[in-house]
Order: sequence, then C-alpha cells, then structure tokens
Amino acid sequence: MLNNFLHIITNYGFMGRAVLAAVLVGVVAGAIGTFIILRGLSLMGDAISHAVIPGVAISQLLGISHFIGATTFGILASFAIGFVSEKSKLKKDAIIGIVFSSFFALGLVLISRIRSVTDLHSVLFGNVLTVSTTDIRAIIFVGVVLVIFIALFYKELLITSFDETLAKVYGLKTRVIHYSFLFVLTLIIVTSLQVVGAIMIVAMIIAPAATSYLLTNRLPVMLALSTSIGAISAIVGMFFSLSFNLPSGASIVLTLASIFVLTLIFAPKKGLVYQIKSNSNIKY
Repeated sequence: MLNNFLHIITNYGFMGRAVLAAVLVGVVAGAIGTFIILRGLSLMGDAISHAVIPGVAISQLLGISHFIGATTFGILASFAIGFVSEKSKLKKDAIIGIVFSSFFALGLVLISRIRSVTDLHSVLFGNVLTVSTTDIRAIIFVGVVLVIFIALFYKELLITSFDETLAKVYGLKTRVIHYSFLFVLTLIIVTSLQVVGAIMIVAMIIAPAATSYLLTNRLPVMLALSTSIGAISAIVGMFFSLSFNLPSGASIVLTLASIFVLTLIFAPKKGLVYQIKSNSNIKY
C-alpha cells in the first residue's frame, strides 16, 4: 500500500502537487496556529475562514483572482470585529459570532446566484487534486512572508501573546501587531482554500498548535512541534485519502484529531494519564 502511494505521487504530477500542497499548508498553518492558540484567537481564525467566502464569489462575478477578493473580505471582517469591539460593550466572542455568520451567509447567497461558475463544495471543503503549480507558489510565498514576519517581530509577538498589558507598558504598538498578524493569517487561509477549504483550514491551524501546547512550555519548541505535526498529518492524511478514496481535507483533519486525542491522553505532565497518576499519589 505504501509502495502504491509512493508510485502514485511520483508518477502522476497532479498527485505529487496535491501532497506537496497539503504538506506546505500543514507547515504554515501549524506555525501561525502556535500564536493563534497563545493569543486566544481560535474563534477569530474560524471567523476569517468563513468571511472570505463572499470574496471568492464576488471575485468570480468580477472575473478577478480569488486571492484578491478573499483577502479583501478577510481583512474587512478583521477590522469589523475590531471596530465593533472598541465601540461597543459586547464581548468579543459575541461580535465574532455575528460578523462571521453574516459574512458566511452573504457568501452563500452570492454563490447561490452564480452557481454555474462557482462550486460551493470546492470553496467550503477544497479540492486538493486540482491544485496547480501557481497555487503551490502562492503557498510558498505566503510561507516566506510568515517566516519573515515571525523573524522580524518575534519578541513583540512573544510579549503580546502572553501579556498584552505589559506590551502596552513597554510602548509596543499592540494594535499594529494585532492587525498585521491577522493580515498574515488571512493570507494563509486564502491560499489554503484550494487544498482543504474554508471549513477544514480552521482545524489545520488549531489542532497542531493545541497538540504541541500539551507537549511543551517553550515557544520555539512549540513552533517546531506544531509545524512538524502539521506536515506529518498532511502526509498521513493524503496517504489514507489516496489509498481508500477518502476526502483529502477530512482525512488530514481526522489524522490531526487522532494525534491530538493521543497526546491529550498520554502527554507527559499535561496528559490525562499523568494527571490521574499524580492525583492517585496524593496522600490525604
């Protein structure tokens, strides 16, 4: 079965591109997910992934690149959430729920009107087998942007992720860092649409980082683990997808979920087994 998998990806160009794209998305999603988890922005990632859908539909109507439309709407959603949060007394999770539901509904309405040129299933769940060389280049480009962003603002991201109040005391421009971070997140989500779709990309961002969070307390190690888990899960997920004719995005996400559950149970110090043993050793 493994030999057959290797034969397919080495002899069929579109299969090789599919696996490569999935691995690249796993790496960049795992990296950005580390800061998503630390900053408590998991719901924001979900919001942006849904908010880009009307941008895809409008891009089809105007005959322009999906990248432009989806990125624009992702950024609009980020600023809308930030603006309403600052101007109202509503809690952020409520605002995020309203904004992303509204954008998502708008996307569904627009897509229903142009069904002849837009595949809703592909937008929501991706179609990794149709990934082109251009798509891979776009993912690589966004990956390079992410690496540069982390390298340039590592200390700022570190401080604002753990203590935003302290960051303000130090004079850091927390708002600029926050929106710059969301911009990079939007780019990653948009370039990943073709691979796993708007629904599944949230899991690829959060699951590797959540898993690595259970394994370490050091940010550099967490980054390395998260990207590795993302890449490995992409390979294993694509293996099951091609071997058993399963949806690629779902296979990758189920692989990630399986790794997370095993880590949750058996992780040293933070795993359920360790906690049960620790509690049983307590003498009353």
